[in-house]
Amino acid sequence: MKQVTTLSLSAPYIRWSASCLMPLAMITGSDLLSQEKPVAGLQIDKDKKTVSIPCKIAPRKLPNLTEIYPIEVIATAPAPKGQKAHETVVTFDVAPSEIHKALESLGLKAGKPAKGEGGVPEGPEVKIYLDLPGPGGLAKRIAVERALVDKKTGKAMPTIKWLFTGSIVKQPDPTKPDKIYGADQTGTLIAIFPVTDETVFQTSLTMKEEPLIKLDTNTKTLPEIGTAVTLVIQVP
Repeated sequence: MKQVTTLSLSAPYIRWSASCLMPLAMITGSDLLSQEKPVAGLQIDKDKKTVSIPCKIAPRKLPNLTEIYPIEVIATAPAPKGQKAHETVVTFDVAPSEIHKALESLGLKAGKPAKGEGGVPEGPEVKIYLDLPGPGGLAKRIAVERALVDKKTGKAMPTIKWLFTGSIVKQPDPTKPDKIYGADQTGTLIAIFPVTDETVFQTSLTMKEEPLIKLDTNTKTLPEIGTAVTLVIQVP
């Protein structure tokens, strides 16, 4: 029988005394999580080694902006919390730190995110899919790359590597010992370019490619804005 569990996690903030703070590089997503109540919709399939997150197809233009920006992330929180909500494919409402913990529960260990020129992300490779509404109510699964096209040529994004880097941990107020999982503040789950290290997943693409690769959503493949879909992270 397939074993599917709903992860019970919450409270991504933890307070430490100033005398016992761990170095940021040693703090993992599990250090910032506690088990108190179920996370709505977040599912772990231990047999298939997947983590599934309910999402919605994001709008390509926000009411407060005058233009449509190229896609830079795959998944983020909705506006106004999601700092990249104007540059995403889907939006979701689960804390990124909860998803980090879900991946750890499947035996995966986060690496290290990169930011800016010269940064090289580290972490185990995963596969990322979108389950879209299909005929007869059956989900149609596509590789997330198929959700994107080049803005100029219309060609689909080639297959790339997606890495479980984990997010940096921040101390928002230097006068207080509170630490937060950075991606919980930005709302960013999956970044295409290393424009932020406050994310859970990154690709092997660098900032050198960012000016050359301008992406948009593939309207021939994706359903209309607001449609409920599922983001699926596949662990090797």
